[in-house]
Amino acid sequence: MQPTRHRIRTSGSSRRIGALAALAAVALAALTTASATLPTTSRASAGPVAAADRSALGPCRIASTLGIQMSEGVPTPPGYSRSIGEVRALNLMIDFPDAEGSGPAMDRLAEFFPQTADWFRTSSYGRLSYRTHTPVTDWLRMPMAFAAYGIERGSPYEPGYRRLVQDIVQAADSRVDFRAYDLVNVLVTPNAGPSALDTVLSVTFSGNDEAPLADGVPLANTSFIYSRQDDGSGSYSETGYRVLPHENGHVFGLPDLYTSEGAGAVGHWDIMSEDWGANNDLLGWHKWKLGWLDADQIGCASAPGTTEYALTPLAIAGGPKMAIVPLTKNGGYAVEVRTRAGNDEAVCQPGVLIYRVQSDVDTGQGPVAISDSARNSGGCTRRPNVHAELSDAPYQPGQSFVDQQNGIRIAVIQEDGEGTYRVRVTRS
Repeated sequence: MQPTRHRIRTSGSSRRIGALAALAAVALAALTTASATLPTTSRASAGPVAAADRSALGPCRIASTLGIQMSEGVPTPPGYSRSIGEVRALNLMIDFPDAEGSGPAMDRLAEFFPQTADWFRTSSYGRLSYRTHTPVTDWLRMPMAFAAYGIERGSPYEPGYRRLVQDIVQAADSRVDFRAYDLVNVLVTPNAGPSALDTVLSVTFSGNDEAPLADGVPLANTSFIYSRQDDGSGSYSETGYRVLPHENGHVFGLPDLYTSEGAGAVGHWDIMSEDWGANNDLLGWHKWKLGWLDADQIGCASAPGTTEYALTPLAIAGGPKMAIVPLTKNGGYAVEVRTRAGNDEAVCQPGVLIYRVQSDVDTGQGPVAISDSARNSGGCTRRPNVHAELSDAPYQPGQSFVDQQNGIRIAVIQEDGEGTYRVRVTRS
C-alpha cells in the first residue's frame, strides 16, 4: 500500500508522509518541494546544460516555461547552485533548549556523509565534486525552543524560518564565512519536532528571491533536514542519508516528481520521486539537465520517419544514453536504459524506460510520467519504499510503446547481452 501525500504550494514548501504498516515493515515514501526561482543571476549559477549542441538537439531542448515552479525545461534558470565541478556545501548542526542534541554533532553529520558526496559522484559520472565543509563541529544551540519558531509543514521563509535562519547566522557567524559556499545544509537534531512517521518537515529553499542574507549573500539554496527518515526495515544506516541528495536536488533546480496521490507517476526511477529506503538514481533527463550528459550522448528523434538508437545503461559512464522524442515546445518523450548498477540498487527489471516530460507542469504536480510496460502487474519487487507497480515498467525486446494520437511508436528491438539495447523510433 502506498502512503497518502499532501503538498502545500508556497515559496518553499515541504513534505508530508502518511505511514502505513505492512506486515513487519513500515512502508514510507519521502516528499520535498522547493521554492520559486530567482529572477536574476546570483553568485550560484545553474548547471551548463546550455552547452549542448543547439543545431542538432534544438528541437529536443524542451524549454522552461515561465511561471512554472521548477520547470523541467532546459536550461535550468539562474539562481540555483551549479551542478558540475566543485560544489562547496556548508553543513551546520543545530539543536534547541527543549531538544538538545543527544550525541556529538559530528555523529549527525555522519548520517549523511560521505554517502551523499559518494551518491553525487556516482550519479554524475564524477562531474560533480561535492565538497563537504563543517567549520563548526559542535551543535549550534538556538536561543528559543523549537516550538517557539512555529516551523510547520509548508512554511516559507516567513516568519518562523526567517527568525530561525537569523539565529543560525548569529550563532555561526564568528566561525563561518557564508560567502565561501554554494549551498547550505542545516542538519537539525532529530528529536526536534514530530517524527518523520507523522510529518516530514525536511524542506529546501532553492533559488528563493526572498532568502535572508548572511555575510551579504542570500541563503538562496538551503536544505533543512529534520527527524530521521527511518522506514522500520533496519536499513537506516545504509539508506537514511538519501533524503539529503533529494533535498540537494532542489538546490540544483530539480522538481519533485511525486504528486499528491503518491509516487504513482514515476515510482522509484528517480530520487526526486522516492528517497526513502533502497537506493535509486536520477532519470537521464535530469542528468542532461544538470550537465552530466553530453550532446553526443543524446539522440533527437524530431523528424518524421524511422530512426534507430543503440543505448547503453544509464549508470555506466560513456556511450549513447538517451533518445528524446519531442511532441510540443513544452513536452516530449525520453527513452533510456536502466539496469541494476551504480545508484540503481533496487532495479528488479532491467530494460528500456520510457517517460513523458512536460516543462509546463509545476513541481509536485506530475511533470514526469513513466510509461508502464506491464500495467496492473503488481511489479517485480516487494522491497519497502519502492513503488511496486512501476518496478517492472521498462520495456523488453519485442515490446513497443505506442502513442496513436501523436503518431509515435517506440519499439525495443534487441539487447546484446551486455546491456546495450537497440531502440527504433517511428514518427508518422
